[in-house]
Amino acid sequence: MKSVPLHSRLTTLLLKSFTIILFFAFSISSYSQDVDAARQTEGRKLFKSLCTSCHKLDKKLVGPALGKVEERRENDWLKSWIKNNAEFQKVNADAAEAAEFDTSAMTAFPQLSDKQIDDILYYTTVGDPPKPGVVNEIGAGASTGSDGSPKWLIYILAAAIIVAFLIIASLLKTISELKGAPKTPGAIASLGEVWEGFKQNTFLKVLCTIFGLLIGAYVLFGTLFKVGVDEGYMPLQEIAFSHKIHAGDNKIDCQYCHSSAKHSKTSGIPSVNVCMNCHKNISEVSEDTKVEWDGVTYGKAELDKEIEKVYAAAGWDAEELEYTGVEKPIKWIRVHNLPDFVYFNHSQHVTVAGLKCQKCHGPVEEMDEMRQFSPLTMGWCIDCHKDTKVDLKDNEYYAKIHKELAKKYNVDQVTIAQLGGKECGKCHY
Repeated sequence: MKSVPLHSRLTTLLLKSFTIILFFAFSISSYSQDVDAARQTEGRKLFKSLCTSCHKLDKKLVGPALGKVEERRENDWLKSWIKNNAEFQKVNADAAEAAEFDTSAMTAFPQLSDKQIDDILYYTTVGDPPKPGVVNEIGAGASTGSDGSPKWLIYILAAAIIVAFLIIASLLKTISELKGAPKTPGAIASLGEVWEGFKQNTFLKVLCTIFGLLIGAYVLFGTLFKVGVDEGYMPLQEIAFSHKIHAGDNKIDCQYCHSSAKHSKTSGIPSVNVCMNCHKNISEVSEDTKVEWDGVTYGKAELDKEIEKVYAAAGWDAEELEYTGVEKPIKWIRVHNLPDFVYFNHSQHVTVAGLKCQKCHGPVEEMDEMRQFSPLTMGWCIDCHKDTKVDLKDNEYYAKIHKELAKKYNVDQVTIAQLGGKECGKCHY
């Protein structure tokens, strides 16, 4: 029998050891992520289709923020509230007290099973998987990592990598000694010996090269996919207009100013005449009004000057209470801007679909300075179409189509995507 050189045997052992460690680590990771991802995906789907019109995870919308709500209420209490809060209030004093915080009646969901509610509550605990480099405010607690996996799994993976490098260092030391290098005490060679052993091992060179290329490709494509995504864009406007004061404190409906959103492709920028409908009689703010603007807190004196800018734009003489005819248009800076090759119709979403403005623009009623809340990417839109179910109430036109598609896809209720919401021609023409 032909003997195999010890150098080759050690290299083979190195390959097998490294493969076993990686297989073990990724097997644990895949199993954990599959179990967590299944509940997270189902809970997210239900939350997006049933809850997002009134709730967010991290901020108050119409209703309270629901992030980690199970830390504030028991599971059975939440199930009773979700299934029929009106009936629950009659038999539970705590529920009746909770209802007093908001005059809006919550929709009952008796059709939801206990498992579906548990999935929704699980999603409110772990939240969405964060983007690379972004901390998940809901899920990144003491027990979970950035991808929703438990932290003990991250520790195991880190330990596996450390063990792998120790094995590699030990084997390289042995190889170096067999080739004539002086023996050194201890199981692990010095860094110099490790480097010499690495230079003589072609397998490790190839492995590190492949690993480096994969990491480089991941970073490159991650960077390229962020080009043109202006999430968080918040330009400084000419006038310190606070949506928090107007839409939040004063409860002015969004469509009072953006009146074309319900019947037009665009939402429209209100003319200064719309501002003057109120500000003919409101020339100053109350004493305790505060606005955070460009990192500075504006008080009454500064905000009264902002109203004067509106008067100058409209040509309004606040002393004589008449228009002078000398106008100076306000130069608003556009915040939300889709590419020219994308077709988006506000009326289709606001009037036909019945979506609230906050669905895309976030909690505008809490913003002093307007910013782009959502990424407005194609993937973000398609995810919404996949999660949103078609409302067929009093709509005979869709009834027949829905019946046929429901049978085709074997579902109870068809989503926008199944109705054609993923067709390229719907948004690109």
